Amino acid sequence: MKATVREITDLVGGKLLAGQEGRELSNFASLDLARSCCVSFFGNEKYLEQFRNTEAGAILVPTDEVIPLAPSDAALILVENPVLAFDQVLKAYGPQAVEHEPGVSETAFVDASASVDPTACILANATVAAGAEVGADVTVGYGAVIGENSVIGAGTQIGANAVLTEGSVVGSRVIIHAGAVIGADGFGFEFVEGRHQKIDQNGIVRIEDDVEIGAGTTIDRARFGETVIGEGTKVDNLVQIGHNVVIGKHCIIVAQTGISGSARIGDYVTLAAQCGVAGHLRIADRVTCGGRSGVISSIDEPGGTYFGYPAKPLKEDRRESMHIKKLGGLLKRVARLEKLLETDDN
Repeated sequence: MKATVREITDLVGGKLLAGQEGRELSNFASLDLARSCCVSFFGNEKYLEQFRNTEAGAILVPTDEVIPLAPSDAALILVENPVLAFDQVLKAYGPQAVEHEPGVSETAFVDASASVDPTACILANATVAAGAEVGADVTVGYGAVIGENSVIGAGTQIGANAVLTEGSVVGSRVIIHAGAVIGADGFGFEFVEGRHQKIDQNGIVRIEDDVEIGAGTTIDRARFGETVIGEGTKVDNLVQIGHNVVIGKHCIIVAQTGISGSARIGDYVTLAAQCGVAGHLRIADRVTCGGRSGVISSIDEPGGTYFGYPAKPLKEDRRESMHIKKLGGLLKRVARLEKLLETDDN
């Protein structure tokens, strides 16, 4: 990277609040690790102390109110959203992703009945099975498997060793990271005469446009019908989504969350890390569940924030936590009262 403060300001459409526009910059870093040659950003008040003490040469900031708090020798660039502006800098000056040429690798297998757009890229050792349809500008990564009769929309990226089983339907501009498994059998068994008898899973998974699926995540095919991931939803690494689950639009599902079969998740829902959602229940639109929450009954009121196990409204969870903290003192008081009563009895 080699750029001046002015060039960075123009790139992000910002306004220079302080500092020399001709100052040269050659790297980028977080506030705590930045040196005088670095561009950084301040986008969250919890990093105020790092902002005060940073050595960064230029800082992207959201308001001119931070000028008195900034290091005296730093250039300050006013932008609407420092996080997105910093992302622009990374895209312009950071390491660029490898761009693969369209075509089918010599070591890939594409069934004669499959349809692969000429602009798609099928990398080494990948498989495109019979009847599959691969759209324009799709990349199928090294060793990935596109199952029979699957459909992949334009601009989608399938990571290395990811697996889409038969009949999977994936929209446009979807990102499926390495090792994800889309459409494995749902976990369905019936206990008959002392044995677990497998129940056929004959449905599919449908992933709508602009979804991102993290590495190692698994999304089970429906027993019948569809398991659905709604438009714009982002699913982190190592998430398990059970059969016939329907997740709405623009949700955030964070790492190690598990969603049991046939649950219905509304639009704009956030499930933080390690949430558990029981099967056959509903979560209303715009609900947020904090990390490690256990949702064991439906949440029908839109827009609330829930914590704990079982998941309950934030205020209720905090109140119960405070009561638990007081238990130690309460037990000591009870013990003293018991001693006093014993003394009186004697």
